[in-house]
Formats: sequence, C-alpha cells, structure tokens
Amino acid sequence: MSGGDGESLAVVVFLGFVAVSLLLCGLAAADLDDPEHFYAGGGAAFGPVGGGLAVAGDYISAATLLSTTGAVALDGADGVLFAGATVVSLWLVMRFLGEPLRRKGVFTLGDFLADRLGTPSVRRALGVASLVVLTPLLLVQLSTAGRVMAAMFGLPDGALTGCTVAGGTLMVCYAAFGGMRGVGYVQILKVGVALTAMLLLAGAVLARYGWSPPALFGAAREHSGAGAGYARPGLHFGHSVAGRLDLIGFGATLVVGAACLPHITMRLHPVGEARTARRAVGWAVGPVAVVCAGVVVAGLGACALLGRGPVRAADPGGATALLMVTGALDPVAGGARHSMLFAVVACAVFVTTLAAVAGITLAAASTLARDFGGRPAHGSGDRSPAGEIRRARLAIVLVGAVAVVVSAALGDRGRMTLISLSFAVAASVLAPVLLYALFLPGHSATGVRWTVYGTLPLILLLLAGSPAVSGTPFAVFPGHDFRWFPLQTPGLISIPAGFLLGLVGRTRPRSRSSRPSWQDGSPYVRQG
Repeated sequence: MSGGDGESLAVVVFLGFVAVSLLLCGLAAADLDDPEHFYAGGGAAFGPVGGGLAVAGDYISAATLLSTTGAVALDGADGVLFAGATVVSLWLVMRFLGEPLRRKGVFTLGDFLADRLGTPSVRRALGVASLVVLTPLLLVQLSTAGRVMAAMFGLPDGALTGCTVAGGTLMVCYAAFGGMRGVGYVQILKVGVALTAMLLLAGAVLARYGWSPPALFGAAREHSGAGAGYARPGLHFGHSVAGRLDLIGFGATLVVGAACLPHITMRLHPVGEARTARRAVGWAVGPVAVVCAGVVVAGLGACALLGRGPVRAADPGGATALLMVTGALDPVAGGARHSMLFAVVACAVFVTTLAAVAGITLAAASTLARDFGGRPAHGSGDRSPAGEIRRARLAIVLVGAVAVVVSAALGDRGRMTLISLSFAVAASVLAPVLLYALFLPGHSATGVRWTVYGTLPLILLLLAGSPAVSGTPFAVFPGHDFRWFPLQTPGLISIPAGFLLGLVGRTRPRSRSSRPSWQDGSPYVRQG
C-alpha cells in the first residue's frame, strides 16, 4: 500500500460527497417555492423509508461516533450503556412522539405548541429554549468538522480556522438552497457512508480477535488497567455516591434530551399519515442501532489495541479513539492519515458532522425566522411566500456566520460542557413542555413559560458550579476550581424541576394573553 493511497482516497470520497450532496440540494431547490416546501419538504416527500433514514441521519452526530467511542474505550460498560441509551432514545421518540407530533403547517416547536395550546404567546419562550439547545450543538459540531478536515488532509493547526470556515460555508449552502428536503437527502446519503465505514471498521476489529465479541471484550478489559471494574457500570463517574447519582442523571438526560432535540422533532411534523410514522420507526432505529454497535466494537478495539493510557493522553474524553484505532489496525509509513482505513473512517466522521451541522443550522434558522416574528401558527400570514423564504435564508446565513466565528474562537474548549448544556435543556425544558402539551389536558401557556424561564437559569447555575466548568481536565477552566455542585450533569435536579415548574405554572391564573386565540377573536383557529 503506497503512502499516498489513503490521502488520495480521502480527497476522492470527500469531493464526491460534496458534489453529490450539492447536486441533491440543487434538485431539491427547484421545488422550494413556498414555506411548506422549504420547512417541511422532507418527511412528507420521502415516505416511511426515506423519512426514517433522514431521522436516523439527524440522530447520528459527531458525538455518536467520536465521544461514544471514547467512552467505550475509557469506561467500558458505561460507554456501552451510553450507546444503548442513544438507540433507546430514538425508539422512544419514534414510537411515542412520532404520531402525536404530526401536524400540517407546523415547522418548529413554537409552531406546534402555539397550535396545540391555541395561543401564539408560547412561541417566543419555545424559541428561546430551542436556540439554547441548538447553539451549543452547532458550535461543537462545526468545530469537530474543522478539526477532522484538517486531520484528514494532514493540514497544520494554523489551517483549522480555514477548515472551519469551509465547513460552515458548505452547511449554509445545504440549508439555504436545499431546505428541509435537501438536508434530508444529505442525511440519507450520510447514513450510507456512516454505515459502510463503521461496518468496515468493526469487521477489521473483530477479525483481529477471531470474530469473537467475548474475546474482544476480554482483551479490552485486560488492557484497560481497570480490571473487573471495566465490565461494571460506574467507571466514568466513579463509584462514590455522587458518581452513582451522576450516572443516573446523565443516563436520564441522554435518553430524554436526545428524544426532544428540535432538529429531530422538526423532521417529524410533516409526516403525513399515522401509518407512515409507524412504518418509519424501523428505518430510523435500525441504522442507528447498527452504527452504535459498530461504535461499541471500535471503542473496545481501541482499548484492546492501544490501552486506556494512550487514548486518555491523546484526549481526556477519548474523542480521538475512533481515529486512533484505525492507525493501530492499518499501520503504514508516514502516519495514520496515509492509511486507507483512516481515510474511509475520517471521511465518514466529517460527512456525519457536516450533515448534522446542516440540520441543526436549518432548525436554528427556522426558529429565528418563525418564532421571533409574531407569526400565526400556520402559514405565513400576510407575508408573501417568497418573502418568508428570503427571511429563512437570511436567518441561515446569519446563524452560519455567527457559528463559524464563535466556533473558530472557542476551538475544542468546553466541548463536553456545551453538549451537557444542550441535552440538559432539552431534557429539562423541552421534554416537560412537549409531554404536558401532548398528554396533560388543560395545560396552559403559563405552565410553558414557568418551565422555560424557571428551569433555564437553574441549569446554567448548576452547570457553572459543576466539575464540567472547573477543577477537572475536561472542564472549561481546568486550571481553576470553583466547584460547589458535585455532579457533572444537572439533569438529576433540573429534569424534576422542569416538570414541577410546569405543573405549578399550570395552576396559576391565566392572563388574557394565555387564553386560546379563538377566545380573543383571533382569525387563527386552533386545529384539532
């Protein structure tokens, strides 16, 4: 194998994906003549197979491939639990929220709640919560895209900003020109690339151990240095009382939060029929389960072949484990980036990250364009369809530009803290709001506002005093220690608080602005 083969393959796969995905977005753009097509042209157009695969594409992110692989390599059973929680979360959202979230003319969570509760006054609160969830995810994914591109092509650290700008430019093109349908095409293409790469990598790992998963796990446990603790939950957070509570809180945050991410729910609104939603479950959950199984095998392979020490030394959270194991499986002169296997896996990670960034960007821009404009729940009111789409595309460019600047400035700093913030808000704010609106009769806009504006400050306060911000190697300020809250994730407190605040707010007297719109003589009548 020549040294340049891996680099050449990386260039070919990367350019091929960019060319095909831009072509698909261009084809989708031909139908974007009204807001319904731009915001909701995905699920309704793809049917159960394409719709399910598009949801799977939205669900598979850089965290799924990189962070979960690192968690398996460093923490054994805990990492396996995290991978399983990802699959369980998707099954829950598709099984229990897929049908109730269907609604024609609804494009964002603000749209859905305004329609469901019969009042537009909740739109801004939902817009605030959605942006707090989406912005940290966008920054992390975009930073990861830049770093993977630089590693893939062997570029120096000085080129990182340029790679981040290039990734941001592509995401803006996908979202602005392709809309929901174009981004859906990119997600489906991404699922194929990610499945191929993870199956190839998992096969290479298992082949080293006679295709025996028990032999692989035994080798990983032996080289972990943790002994029997590698096979028992608790290695990630520790076996103290605080560690056990952290593990429970993190698991709950991961399962509940991932199910309520706005860019996931946005793809469920346009699904046309209940039967289509039910049939899409398998097509969404299946690929994610296969990818997560590949992630588990790759993480165990990283520990078995490299050991926990080198993996942790390269990155305290193990984010480089996936790419490191490719070098151990296919060592070539000149370093890992000359390896064919590295080229395939690195391209899959970059493609995964870029497609996830496009979906998150579209969801954030849709929230800006619709939930902060005083719009009715359906349609575009007295504004022209062309004007609505122009506003949406302008919001995409704005979101993309700000994300590129902030992401380039932050780099990898506080990566895990940003992810914790996103999932904590999704689990503690969006989950109570959605579940109460769907399943608690008589839930009010006041209850929504209590949940949003009461829980958000609590999450920020707890995170600021947690080990995720100071006093640990992976913290935002590792050289300082001003911790007062012992848990790394606030979910164990913030999730019950979010549900409780929703109930308390529901019992408060309703203001005039909280009444259903039809009681105030509004022409926008709630759908059933």
